Amino acid sequence: MGNYILILLLCQYLLITSEFCLGEELPGSAKCIDEERRVLLTFKHHLTDPSGRLSSWSSGDCCQWNGLSCDNQTGHIVKMDLRNPYPYSLNDYEWDFMDYQQSCLSGKINPSLLSLKHLYYLDLSWNDFRGIHIPNFLGKLTSLRYLNLSYASFSGEIPHFLGNLSNLNYLDLDNSRLSESIDVTLASKNLNWLSHLSSIKYLNLGRVNIGGVGVSWLHYVNMLPSLLELHLSACGMDSNQLPLSLPTLNFTSLSVLDMSENSFNSSIPSWFSNLTSLRTLDLHDNSFIGPIPNVLASFKNLKHLDLSVNQLEGQIPKHIGNFCTLETLNLAENLFEKEGKLHKLQYLNLDRNSFFGSIPESIGNLSSLRELILSTNLLKGSIPEVLGQLSQLVVLDLSQNFWEGTLTESHFKSLTKLDTFAIGTDRPMPLIFNVTYDKLPPFKLHDISIVNCLVGDAFAVWLQSQTNLSAVTLSGTGLSGIPEEWLLKISSRVDYLDLSNNQIQGKLPFQSKFPNLSRLDLSRNQFSKSIPLNFGQLMPNLRMLILSDNHLGGTIPPSICEIQLWIISLSNNQLSGEFPRAWSLWTEIDVVDVSRNNLSGNIPSSMGIPNSLAILKMNNNNFGGKILSSLKNCSRLSRLDLGDNKFYGNLPSWIGSKVTLRILRLRTNSFSGHIPHHLCNLIGLHVLDLAQNNFTGTIPKCLDNMTSMGSEDPIDTWDFYDFVEQTTIISKGRELEYSSNLELVKSIDLSSNNLEGEIPDEITSLIALGTLNLSRNHLHGNIPSNIGNLSSLETLDLSHNHLFGEIPQSLSSLNYLSHLNLSYNNFSGRIPSGNQLRTLVDPSIYEGNPSLCGFPLSTKCPGDDEPTSTGKLPAQENDDEDGNGKLGLYVSVVLGFIIGFWGVCGTLLMKKSWRHAYFRFFDNIKEKIIVAIAVKVAHLRGHL
Repeated sequence: MGNYILILLLCQYLLITSEFCLGEELPGSAKCIDEERRVLLTFKHHLTDPSGRLSSWSSGDCCQWNGLSCDNQTGHIVKMDLRNPYPYSLNDYEWDFMDYQQSCLSGKINPSLLSLKHLYYLDLSWNDFRGIHIPNFLGKLTSLRYLNLSYASFSGEIPHFLGNLSNLNYLDLDNSRLSESIDVTLASKNLNWLSHLSSIKYLNLGRVNIGGVGVSWLHYVNMLPSLLELHLSACGMDSNQLPLSLPTLNFTSLSVLDMSENSFNSSIPSWFSNLTSLRTLDLHDNSFIGPIPNVLASFKNLKHLDLSVNQLEGQIPKHIGNFCTLETLNLAENLFEKEGKLHKLQYLNLDRNSFFGSIPESIGNLSSLRELILSTNLLKGSIPEVLGQLSQLVVLDLSQNFWEGTLTESHFKSLTKLDTFAIGTDRPMPLIFNVTYDKLPPFKLHDISIVNCLVGDAFAVWLQSQTNLSAVTLSGTGLSGIPEEWLLKISSRVDYLDLSNNQIQGKLPFQSKFPNLSRLDLSRNQFSKSIPLNFGQLMPNLRMLILSDNHLGGTIPPSICEIQLWIISLSNNQLSGEFPRAWSLWTEIDVVDVSRNNLSGNIPSSMGIPNSLAILKMNNNNFGGKILSSLKNCSRLSRLDLGDNKFYGNLPSWIGSKVTLRILRLRTNSFSGHIPHHLCNLIGLHVLDLAQNNFTGTIPKCLDNMTSMGSEDPIDTWDFYDFVEQTTIISKGRELEYSSNLELVKSIDLSSNNLEGEIPDEITSLIALGTLNLSRNHLHGNIPSNIGNLSSLETLDLSHNHLFGEIPQSLSSLNYLSHLNLSYNNFSGRIPSGNQLRTLVDPSIYEGNPSLCGFPLSTKCPGDDEPTSTGKLPAQENDDEDGNGKLGLYVSVVLGFIIGFWGVCGTLLMKKSWRHAYFRFFDNIKEKIIVAIAVKVAHLRGHL
């Protein structure tokens, strides 16, 4: 009977509980207030919500609406969290920009929010408000304790009304953003409002411009004693805003300080030593100078220290090794030369320094190490096997050093957690990657990079075990083939594939779809056959395609135009046919390089051309026609190379008025007409090559407007991603290929045309010019007398013209001149001598000028054989000078012999112990040589 009563009581309890679960109001809970519900609908009405995140904001209890929370007792809205559900994270490989963008709220923030008087939490971060100002009325939400407006594209002046939020604990106004489509700048000219935030514990003003407030920022921050985290990254501050000392410091409880990406250009301040509670200190990219100060020794609780991308120098101080809690240390891109003592680290980044020598065996003691980055240093020698004992290692980057020796399975023995591995040398294959067939690696890599490291035959088996790869670089490894099964396994996830500079033969190994591949580099191999016709469908998300320096034939498949490429490089192949007409579909293209092929026809324009073009290289083909007028719409065009083709017609006047070229190379075509004066407007031009055409008229006198050739300053925006541009320059009498140092080249080549008139004096103001070639024209007149102003000139070719007069003496002041050709003109008089001209002794430099005389020609000048005013012949003076020189030589030799002989022998005669040691040394050497010869002879006799 008792059991039945117990069962009845249990059923009654479950019934009551189910009523609560099914919606019966629990004691103490409350529903949304109608007035606040209407406020929220008004607020939603002024927002744009492309993904429908606020679709639940329509009916029912607003306390159940997405992103809202109510007080359980009163029903008032207390929390509004409208943060984008797809915020960007650096290590989130699954993050998708389109998902993020689709989920961004935008529009206006309606002041109806003021009716939510109990709101204490407001998060609008990671949305896109497209440059609207932060509303002033937010300063009236005095119940706020949490306000996050970061990564939301606000602009303008931060309202000082935010200072009314005296209850605020958390304020994040970080102005960083993912999209650059709208120029948004958030600033504060006066930070006085900060001093009223007496309860603030977290403050983030990242990328807020406070460069105009002077040192007052520190005064106001010093009035926040509760502050625990301070983020002032990229705030436009300079050395005048960071005092090296501070009388008193009130925010000593600070645990996180981020002042990265400013321009302090000073030593690290001494007052940092009072921040003894710091756990994170980020000072990267600030141009700090000098050694790491000893004040950092006071940071006993430090976990994360980032001093990278500065100009710190000297030795890493030993006190850093005493930070027993340190987990992350980033000293990359400084000027350090020696290692310090480092213990108990989880993250060690010494990238881009000047460390030399080998990796010490003691690195095996860092058993907690998760990331070890030693890339881009001067390290050499063999890589120690002790690295294979770091069982917690996730990232190992040893790239761009000077390694030697062999890598084996022992180097990876216990690296079961390894996710990223990079190894490489700056020399061709002195390092060997030698693994065996029967031992597979204990890890599954996500990223692998092996550069200039010779792999053995078993590497293909080792590689096939790595099926989770998303980034693959195997460049300069000697590979002769690619395992197609392995390529098929990684095809669905790989987004970066670089197999350049190998010996891979056959057709392109792509039979399946690579949906995520964004970069493909197969350059400098031996691929042949044609590019697959369905290439565009196989790689729909490709952004960089580099197939240069192979043996590819056939035509360029039209399907390539279906891909939204940024870079396409097909240079130095055997491609033929016409260029695809649909190339206008490349709306984001930066670089098109199809040079050194057999392509023909006109540059397609019927469907338009991509206006985003920055580099167009079609040289060394069989293209013809006139230069397209539609190229004038390419406002970003900086390099145009159409050389060695069959183009004709006049140079269009828009060159120089519509584009900002750095390289204009049109040599070896059939262009005609005058050189337009508009070219002088190309103030950033580095290379002007119009040689071997049919230009007439005179050389424009306005060439001095090309200020880049009159300046030694390099161009900052020269590179595009990792694209390595190659350009041929005729200099020093031969063809020279320039690539990585192309921005340093300054050249003008107008040779082999029909130009006439004089060489303009204005050309001598181009002091940074390295090559000037005006040969094979119809120029006349004198060489400008101040030609010596061209102080950087290495090549000067004025041959095969009708120039006359004397060669200017200032030519001898060109200290870098290594190639000179003045032949076949009508120069007269004595050839200048002195300085650099003394080294140019080839008579052919001056041949074809019958009126020239003097060295190095055999023709003597008048008066060379006549007595001078002293009654001596010039030749005799030279003989006297030679005699004096010989006397000096003899005296030097005798004195050197006396000092050297008696410096050694005199010491041995005077000091008996040294004399005995000296002869004992030679006796030992003699005995060793005799023994070695005897052993060798015995060995040979044994073989016989």
